[in-house]
Amino acid sequence: MDATRTYIGEIARRVGERVTVRGWLHRRRSSGRIHFLTVRDGTGFVQVVLSKAAVGDDTFAQADHLGQETSLIVEGTVREDARAPGGYEIDGTGLEVVGASHDYPITPKEHGVDYLLDRRHLWIRSRRQQAILRVRHEVIDAIRDFFNGRGFILADTPIFTPAACEGTSTLFPVPYFDDRTAFLTQSGQLYNEANAMALGRVYCFGPTFRAEKSKTRRHLTEFWMVEPEMAYATLDDAIDLAEALVIAIVSRVLEARREELGVLERDTAPLERVQAPFPRISYDEAAEMLRKRGRPFEWGGDFGGPDETALAESFDRPVAVHRFPSSTKAFYMKPDPERAELSLSVDVLAPEGYGEIVGGGQRLDDYDLLLERIAAHDLPREAFEWYLDLRRYGTVPHAGFGMGVERVVAWLCGLEHVRETIPYPRMLYRLTP
Repeated sequence: MDATRTYIGEIARRVGERVTVRGWLHRRRSSGRIHFLTVRDGTGFVQVVLSKAAVGDDTFAQADHLGQETSLIVEGTVREDARAPGGYEIDGTGLEVVGASHDYPITPKEHGVDYLLDRRHLWIRSRRQQAILRVRHEVIDAIRDFFNGRGFILADTPIFTPAACEGTSTLFPVPYFDDRTAFLTQSGQLYNEANAMALGRVYCFGPTFRAEKSKTRRHLTEFWMVEPEMAYATLDDAIDLAEALVIAIVSRVLEARREELGVLERDTAPLERVQAPFPRISYDEAAEMLRKRGRPFEWGGDFGGPDETALAESFDRPVAVHRFPSSTKAFYMKPDPERAELSLSVDVLAPEGYGEIVGGGQRLDDYDLLLERIAAHDLPREAFEWYLDLRRYGTVPHAGFGMGVERVVAWLCGLEHVRETIPYPRMLYRLTP
């Protein structure tokens, strides 16, 4: 019987069969006349047992000098073994070296973060980083399935934008044709509002860019964000949707990525408690909670990271804080009809100190007031004529939010910093590799 090309992730279905696995050498150890090779192929890790009797003197000697991350093809028979990593191993009968590797720079010893980030293209080969990126994949898949299953239409929005919608201080300018300047988008929301007026319920999902000179553990200059927008929707509709989305993502990761969470040594008990309903508190109530906890917080300010952490400590699941002062939110946020100084806005804060993972609310649908807001924020009216058209021609109440993928992944994986949540992080002082 010929050996079957097999991925390690499928090895449990191949017990007793002869297989070939194509991958890389993760680790090697020897015990007398036996080599134990841990091989990875992107779908998992498996131990290959090579004995001199099974493979012959030459192949056995070759295996004795394999360097970490050597690419190779191994052949053998799969067997179940509770003592083996993953519960299965391969009794090797053949070995072919595809590409040698010598002096691999990332070894099992401790390395500094900067050293590892300089070699991020290699660091992602490690078991821990693979686990994080698999969780990221599951989060993205869960997001798409959630919105597609609810009748939302994916409507992509531009990455190049012609105007700085909220001022240029946090946008990256890009030289464009005819000596014009474009900007890398920091949100697809304004365009998504136009999409919602055409398609009803939409979402955009792609990279966004923030030129904030921030070095906190929650910030990247390039990150991925999903932004749903709904016509004929209110603040409460946006909160309900955000709650359902977060619950769907967490339950999906718990169901599909237990093994990866185990590799990360993530305590899943806090994630198990992410159930409806989420607590909902007003900004006023949140400010009072902070004062009672002795934090130096004044009404009218936005929450900093420590404030968000302090608020979340009072709850065992994400909390939705709504109706922030209008002065802390963007020009397009609708004011509260009962208190004009407040906006119909919401931030959803993750527990365990991970801060804001969702930000959004109800959009301003009144033409005259939107015009006033554009002027008050010293924004160029001509750049927003198309946006004003949405209020001229059939305006309706509408609402939505943005969710940053990297912050969600950091929370689910229990990571200290978002830099590990994306294959190649871009930060204030990090543009390579």
